[in-house]
Amino acid sequence: MRMPKLPRPGGILAAYLLTLVGLVGCSTHDPVARGHVSAFGSPIEITLIGINRRHAAEVTRTLERDFELMEEAWHAWEEGPVSRMNMLFNQDNTPFAAPPSVLPLLKLSKSIAEQSDHLFNPAIGHLVRAWGFQGRPAECLRPPPKDLIDIVVEAAPTMNDIHIDGFRVWSDNDIVKLDFRAIQRGYAIDQAILRLQELGINNASISANGNVHAIGSRDGHPWSVTVRAPDGGGVFATLKIIGNEAAFTTGEYQTYFTWDGELYHDIIDPRTGYPATGTSSVTVLHPNASTANAAATALFVAGPKDWHRLARQMGIRYVMLTDSEGRVHMNPAMKTRIKLHRDNREIIISEPLT
Repeated sequence: MRMPKLPRPGGILAAYLLTLVGLVGCSTHDPVARGHVSAFGSPIEITLIGINRRHAAEVTRTLERDFELMEEAWHAWEEGPVSRMNMLFNQDNTPFAAPPSVLPLLKLSKSIAEQSDHLFNPAIGHLVRAWGFQGRPAECLRPPPKDLIDIVVEAAPTMNDIHIDGFRVWSDNDIVKLDFRAIQRGYAIDQAILRLQELGINNASISANGNVHAIGSRDGHPWSVTVRAPDGGGVFATLKIIGNEAAFTTGEYQTYFTWDGELYHDIIDPRTGYPATGTSSVTVLHPNASTANAAATALFVAGPKDWHRLARQMGIRYVMLTDSEGRVHMNPAMKTRIKLHRDNREIIISEPLT
């Protein structure tokens, strides 16, 4: 039984820890600096190539402040811009001014939601809250009443119910309640990468819970990320990242509770109101962490029978999906980029996604 959540004492992010690994003498290897912060319920590691210790410390402090502001702006249930928007959505479809800190994320989410046939759906915050996945400890959770789920599913809130005219927004569905958890971490990491590039840093990676966005290289070598096993234990695969790319994994092991011996995870199928079935984990590789983050959720919900169609529709080119029977599905391009460390599973190679 587990719902990982890091403490946020006083709303202040955990202090960074910076380490520097340098090679001496006439070596041409670049120094590697690492900064650590905490945001969005997980530790975030910042790896910077080719800058000195003092500069790395300054960069880490800058990103720490950025992450703190983004987390406060997008939080779905604590007081802030998103929670205020959720209250205003229920007031007679009256337009109101969208907070500038939320509007770009809202627009991007609308676009990706439509591409995903709304299987990525940040408008189902009522369902997420009903299941208790908004800050409640796992030991307090249980499945919500079926009647409550049926009400939300019948209302079918989607991002299409939210309308944007300049800086004004409104909803014509009073069941809409925003929860950006399936994209906000990726979007935040994308913004952090852009900040690094603005600061003249072009070889770096930012990772959170095994999800990473990297740019450039590590002393001339490609970056890589390990993928956890679908049951959450051990290393399942290593994925090579080339140039400017992000890899995100969504798995049923990440946030869940058990009730009457059954596991309920937090990846809700908007069509049923219940946790999606048929999938154990999905890994997506994409140039944008926000798209990879959202697509991993959408393809998890689509499941082994429909992930390929939806991936093509969303413009995703690298996917690995493990179904609930333990079979591994991937497209040929992903097969060339990933190394599996466990060879006792059935591997199903799909048609190309191009």
